[in-house]
Amino acid sequence: MSNIKLFQDKKIRSVWNEEEEQWYFSVVDVVEALTDSANPTDYLKKLRKRDKELGSYLGTICPQVTMLTSTGKKRLTLAANIKGLFRIVQSIPSPKAEPFKLWLAQVGYDRVMEIENPELAQERMKSLYEQKGYPKDWIDKRLRGIAIRQNLTDEWKRRGIETDREYAILTAEISNATVGLTPTEYKEIKGVHGKNQNLRDHMNDLELIFTMLGERVTTEISEKEAPDTFSKSKSIAKRGGNVAGIARKQTEKELGRSVISTENNLYLDDSEATDDITGKLFDGK
Repeated sequence: MSNIKLFQDKKIRSVWNEEEEQWYFSVVDVVEALTDSANPTDYLKKLRKRDKELGSYLGTICPQVTMLTSTGKKRLTLAANIKGLFRIVQSIPSPKAEPFKLWLAQVGYDRVMEIENPELAQERMKSLYEQKGYPKDWIDKRLRGIAIRQNLTDEWKRRGIETDREYAILTAEISNATVGLTPTEYKEIKGVHGKNQNLRDHMNDLELIFTMLGERVTTEISEKEAPDTFSKSKSIAKRGGNVAGIARKQTEKELGRSVISTENNLYLDDSEATDDITGKLFDGK
Protein backbone atom coordinates (compact mmCIF):
# COMPACT_ATOMS: atom_id res chain seq x y z
CA MET A 1 0.00 0.00 0.00
CA SER A 2 1.49 3.31 -1.04
CA ASN A 3 0.39 6.90 -0.61
CA ILE A 4 1.30 10.54 -0.33
CA LYS A 5 1.42 12.08 3.13
CA LEU A 6 1.60 15.77 3.87
CA PHE A 7 3.90 17.48 6.33
CA GLN A 8 3.40 21.24 6.35
CA ASP A 9 2.22 21.16 2.71
CA LYS A 10 5.22 19.05 1.64
CA LYS A 11 4.43 15.74 -0.04
CA ILE A 12 6.20 12.70 1.38
CA ARG A 13 5.82 9.38 -0.42
CA SER A 14 5.33 6.36 1.81
CA VAL A 15 4.69 2.63 1.57
CA TRP A 16 3.04 0.41 4.16
CA ASN A 17 4.85 -2.90 4.71
CA GLU A 18 2.15 -5.43 5.56
CA GLU A 19 4.54 -8.05 6.95
CA GLU A 20 6.39 -5.65 9.24
CA GLU A 21 3.27 -3.52 9.87
CA GLN A 22 5.11 -0.23 9.57
CA TRP A 23 5.51 2.70 7.18
CA TYR A 24 8.57 3.33 5.02
CA PHE A 25 9.08 6.92 3.86
CA SER A 26 11.06 8.37 0.96
CA VAL A 27 14.27 9.73 2.48
CA VAL A 28 14.71 12.31 -0.29
CA ASP A 29 11.19 13.63 0.28
CA VAL A 30 11.87 13.97 3.99
CA VAL A 31 15.12 15.84 3.32
CA GLU A 32 13.27 18.23 1.04
CA ALA A 33 10.51 18.77 3.61
CA LEU A 34 13.00 19.59 6.36
CA THR A 35 15.46 21.70 4.37
CA ASP A 36 13.40 23.24 1.55
CA SER A 37 16.38 22.34 -0.63
CA ALA A 38 15.97 22.86 -4.38
CA ASN A 39 18.06 19.71 -4.88
CA PRO A 40 17.32 17.30 -2.00
CA THR A 41 19.14 14.43 -3.72
CA ASP A 42 22.37 16.43 -3.81
CA TYR A 43 21.79 17.60 -0.23
CA LEU A 44 21.47 13.97 0.87
CA LYS A 45 24.71 13.01 -0.91
CA LYS A 46 26.61 15.78 0.85
CA LEU A 47 24.98 14.83 4.16
CA ARG A 48 26.18 11.23 3.81
CA LYS A 49 29.74 12.40 3.12
CA ARG A 50 29.68 14.80 6.06
CA ASP A 51 28.21 12.27 8.48
CA LYS A 52 30.03 8.98 7.83
CA GLU A 53 28.03 7.17 10.48
CA LEU A 54 24.78 8.26 8.85
CA GLY A 55 26.10 7.25 5.44
CA SER A 56 26.82 3.75 6.73
CA TYR A 57 23.43 3.62 8.43
CA LEU A 58 21.57 4.56 5.26
CA GLY A 59 23.47 1.95 3.29
CA THR A 60 22.70 -0.93 5.64
CA ILE A 61 19.37 -0.13 7.29
CA CYS A 62 17.42 1.81 4.67
CA PRO A 63 16.01 -0.37 1.86
CA GLN A 64 15.23 0.54 -1.72
CA VAL A 65 11.44 0.58 -2.03
CA THR A 66 9.39 0.94 -5.20
CA MET A 67 7.54 4.27 -5.25
CA LEU A 68 5.90 6.46 -7.88
CA THR A 69 7.85 9.43 -9.21
CA SER A 70 6.25 12.79 -9.95
CA THR A 71 5.80 11.59 -13.56
CA GLY A 72 3.90 8.52 -12.44
CA LYS A 73 6.69 6.01 -13.10
CA LYS A 74 7.71 3.38 -10.56
CA ARG A 75 11.28 3.70 -9.30
CA LEU A 76 13.32 2.17 -6.49
CA THR A 77 13.64 4.85 -3.83
CA LEU A 78 15.75 4.99 -0.67
CA ALA A 79 13.31 4.61 2.21
CA ALA A 80 13.39 4.54 5.99
CA ASN A 81 10.96 3.46 8.68
CA ILE A 82 10.03 5.76 11.56
CA LYS A 83 13.01 4.68 13.65
CA GLY A 84 15.34 5.31 10.74
CA LEU A 85 13.91 8.75 10.09
CA PHE A 86 14.49 9.78 13.69
CA ARG A 87 18.18 8.97 13.15
CA ILE A 88 18.28 10.94 9.88
CA VAL A 89 16.57 13.96 11.42
CA GLN A 90 19.32 14.15 14.05
CA SER A 91 21.81 14.97 11.30
CA ILE A 92 19.75 17.71 9.65
CA PRO A 93 19.88 21.15 11.25
CA SER A 94 16.33 22.35 10.79
CA PRO A 95 13.76 24.26 12.87
CA LYS A 96 11.23 21.77 11.49
CA ALA A 97 12.93 18.80 13.18
CA GLU A 98 10.83 18.71 16.35
CA PRO A 99 7.47 19.27 14.59
CA PHE A 100 8.47 16.53 12.15
CA LYS A 101 9.18 14.06 14.97
CA LEU A 102 5.75 14.71 16.42
CA TRP A 103 4.21 14.28 12.97
CA LEU A 104 5.99 10.94 12.52
CA ALA A 105 4.79 9.68 15.87
CA GLN A 106 1.21 10.59 15.00
CA VAL A 107 1.40 8.91 11.59
CA GLY A 108 2.59 5.67 13.17
CA TYR A 109 -0.02 5.79 15.91
CA ASP A 110 -2.86 6.52 13.48
CA ARG A 111 -2.01 3.52 11.31
CA VAL A 112 -1.86 1.11 14.24
CA MET A 113 -5.24 2.38 15.43
CA GLU A 114 -6.74 1.95 11.95
CA ILE A 115 -5.57 -1.66 11.77
CA GLU A 116 -7.25 -2.39 15.09
CA ASN A 117 -10.37 -0.42 14.17
CA PRO A 118 -11.03 -0.12 10.38
CA GLU A 119 -13.79 2.41 11.02
CA LEU A 120 -11.10 4.94 11.90
CA ALA A 121 -9.66 4.59 8.39
CA GLN A 122 -13.10 5.31 6.95
CA GLU A 123 -13.40 8.38 9.15
CA ARG A 124 -10.01 9.65 8.04
CA MET A 125 -10.96 9.13 4.40
CA LYS A 126 -14.22 10.97 4.97
CA SER A 127 -12.33 13.85 6.55
CA LEU A 128 -9.93 14.06 3.60
CA TYR A 129 -12.78 14.31 1.10
CA GLU A 130 -14.55 16.91 3.22
CA GLN A 131 -11.38 19.01 3.35
CA LYS A 132 -11.20 18.89 -0.44
CA GLY A 133 -14.74 20.19 -0.76
CA TYR A 134 -16.68 17.13 -1.90
CA PRO A 135 -20.40 17.18 -0.93
CA LYS A 136 -21.53 14.88 1.88
CA ASP A 137 -23.90 12.75 -0.20
CA TRP A 138 -21.15 12.12 -2.76
CA ILE A 139 -18.69 11.18 0.02
CA ASP A 140 -21.14 8.65 1.42
CA LYS A 141 -21.40 6.92 -1.96
CA ARG A 142 -17.64 7.06 -2.50
CA LEU A 143 -16.93 5.43 0.85
CA ARG A 144 -19.50 2.74 0.17
CA GLY A 145 -17.85 2.14 -3.19
CA ILE A 146 -14.48 1.71 -1.50
CA ALA A 147 -15.94 -0.92 0.83
CA ILE A 148 -17.49 -2.79 -2.11
CA ARG A 149 -14.19 -2.65 -3.98
CA GLN A 150 -12.41 -3.99 -0.90
CA ASN A 151 -14.79 -6.94 -0.75
CA LEU A 152 -14.25 -7.64 -4.44
CA THR A 153 -10.46 -7.62 -4.27
CA ASP A 154 -10.58 -9.79 -1.16
CA GLU A 155 -12.67 -12.27 -3.13
CA TRP A 156 -10.26 -12.15 -6.08
CA LYS A 157 -7.38 -12.79 -3.74
CA ARG A 158 -9.14 -15.88 -2.41
CA ARG A 159 -9.45 -17.08 -6.02
CA GLY A 160 -5.72 -16.81 -6.63
CA ILE A 161 -5.56 -13.37 -8.24
CA GLU A 162 -2.18 -11.91 -7.29
CA THR A 163 -0.54 -9.50 -9.72
CA ASP A 164 -1.42 -5.85 -10.37
CA ARG A 165 -1.86 -6.76 -14.04
CA GLU A 166 -4.48 -9.38 -13.21
CA TYR A 167 -6.36 -6.92 -11.01
CA ALA A 168 -6.23 -4.34 -13.81
CA ILE A 169 -7.53 -6.79 -16.43
CA LEU A 170 -10.46 -7.89 -14.28
CA THR A 171 -11.29 -4.29 -13.37
CA ALA A 172 -11.24 -3.37 -17.07
CA GLU A 173 -13.63 -6.24 -17.85
CA ILE A 174 -16.19 -4.95 -15.34
CA SER A 175 -15.78 -1.35 -16.47
CA ASN A 176 -16.07 -2.16 -20.17
CA ALA A 177 -19.22 -4.21 -19.59
CA THR A 178 -20.71 -1.55 -17.29
CA VAL A 179 -20.05 1.65 -19.24
CA GLY A 180 -18.47 0.49 -22.50
CA LEU A 181 -15.10 1.91 -21.53
CA THR A 182 -11.90 0.64 -19.94
CA PRO A 183 -10.62 2.70 -17.00
CA THR A 184 -7.94 4.21 -19.25
CA GLU A 185 -10.52 5.27 -21.85
CA TYR A 186 -12.79 6.54 -19.09
CA LYS A 187 -10.02 8.78 -17.72
CA GLU A 188 -9.47 10.22 -21.19
CA ILE A 189 -13.13 11.17 -21.48
CA LYS A 190 -12.96 12.75 -18.03
CA GLY A 191 -9.80 14.64 -18.87
CA VAL A 192 -8.06 13.04 -15.90
CA HIS A 193 -4.52 12.40 -17.13
CA GLY A 194 -2.41 12.19 -13.98
CA LYS A 195 -1.40 8.60 -13.22
CA ASN A 196 -1.78 9.24 -9.50
CA GLN A 197 -5.29 10.63 -9.90
CA ASN A 198 -8.07 8.22 -9.09
CA LEU A 199 -10.78 7.96 -11.72
CA ARG A 200 -13.50 7.37 -9.16
CA ASP A 201 -12.77 10.64 -7.40
CA HIS A 202 -14.08 12.28 -10.59
CA MET A 203 -17.28 10.29 -11.05
CA ASN A 204 -20.75 11.71 -10.45
CA ASP A 205 -23.40 9.97 -8.33
CA LEU A 206 -24.80 7.73 -11.06
CA GLU A 207 -21.36 6.76 -12.32
CA LEU A 208 -20.40 5.69 -8.81
CA ILE A 209 -23.64 3.77 -8.35
CA PHE A 210 -23.27 1.72 -11.53
CA THR A 211 -19.60 1.08 -10.81
CA MET A 212 -20.60 -0.24 -7.38
CA LEU A 213 -23.35 -2.40 -8.90
CA GLY A 214 -20.99 -4.04 -11.39
CA GLU A 215 -18.42 -4.82 -8.71
CA ARG A 216 -20.90 -6.02 -6.11
CA VAL A 217 -22.62 -8.39 -8.55
CA THR A 218 -19.22 -9.70 -9.66
CA THR A 219 -18.36 -10.43 -6.03
CA GLU A 220 -21.66 -12.26 -5.47
CA ILE A 221 -21.23 -14.44 -8.58
CA SER A 222 -17.61 -15.24 -7.71
CA GLU A 223 -18.54 -16.24 -4.16
CA LYS A 224 -21.29 -18.47 -5.53
CA GLU A 225 -19.25 -20.18 -8.28
CA ALA A 226 -15.78 -20.18 -6.67
CA PRO A 227 -13.75 -19.90 -9.91
CA ASP A 228 -10.43 -21.73 -9.83
CA THR A 229 -8.76 -20.13 -12.86
CA PHE A 230 -8.07 -16.58 -14.01
CA SER A 231 -10.12 -17.09 -17.19
CA LYS A 232 -13.15 -18.05 -15.12
CA SER A 233 -12.75 -14.97 -12.92
CA LYS A 234 -12.46 -12.87 -16.08
CA SER A 235 -15.71 -14.31 -17.43
CA ILE A 236 -17.46 -13.61 -14.13
CA ALA A 237 -16.15 -10.03 -14.12
CA LYS A 238 -17.72 -9.49 -17.54
CA ARG A 239 -21.02 -11.01 -16.41
CA GLY A 240 -21.13 -8.84 -13.30
CA GLY A 241 -20.41 -5.77 -15.37
CA ASN A 242 -23.11 -6.73 -17.87
CA VAL A 243 -25.74 -6.61 -15.11
CA ALA A 244 -24.73 -3.02 -14.33
CA GLY A 245 -24.48 -2.24 -18.05
CA ILE A 246 -28.07 -3.30 -18.68
CA ALA A 247 -29.25 -1.19 -15.74
CA ARG A 248 -27.24 1.78 -17.02
CA LYS A 249 -28.75 1.55 -20.51
CA GLN A 250 -32.27 1.36 -19.11
CA THR A 251 -31.56 4.37 -16.91
CA GLU A 252 -30.23 6.34 -19.89
CA LYS A 253 -33.37 5.42 -21.86
CA GLU A 254 -35.58 6.76 -19.07
CA LEU A 255 -33.53 9.92 -18.58
CA GLY A 256 -32.95 10.60 -22.25
CA ARG A 257 -29.25 11.24 -21.70
CA SER A 258 -25.99 9.46 -21.09
CA VAL A 259 -25.00 8.58 -17.55
CA ILE A 260 -21.34 9.00 -18.50
CA SER A 261 -20.18 12.56 -17.96
CA THR A 262 -17.11 14.43 -19.16
CA GLU A 263 -17.13 16.48 -15.97
CA ASN A 264 -14.38 15.96 -13.40
CA ASN A 265 -13.39 17.27 -9.99
CA LEU A 266 -10.00 18.68 -10.93
CA TYR A 267 -11.03 22.02 -9.44
CA LEU A 268 -10.78 20.31 -6.05
CA ASP A 269 -7.46 19.25 -4.53
CA ASP A 270 -5.65 16.43 -6.38
CA SER A 271 -6.58 12.90 -5.29
CA GLU A 272 -3.10 11.65 -4.42
CA ALA A 273 -3.63 12.01 -0.70
CA THR A 274 -6.62 9.65 -0.79
CA ASP A 275 -4.66 6.69 -2.13
CA ASP A 276 -3.22 5.68 1.21
CA ILE A 277 -6.13 3.79 2.69
CA THR A 278 -7.15 1.81 -0.35
CA GLY A 279 -4.04 1.14 -2.38
CA LYS A 280 -4.82 -1.09 -5.36
CA LEU A 281 -8.36 -1.41 -4.04
CA PHE A 282 -8.99 2.11 -5.11
CA ASP A 283 -8.89 1.51 -8.45
CA GLY A 284 -9.68 1.95 -11.89
CA LYS A 285 -6.57 3.67 -12.96
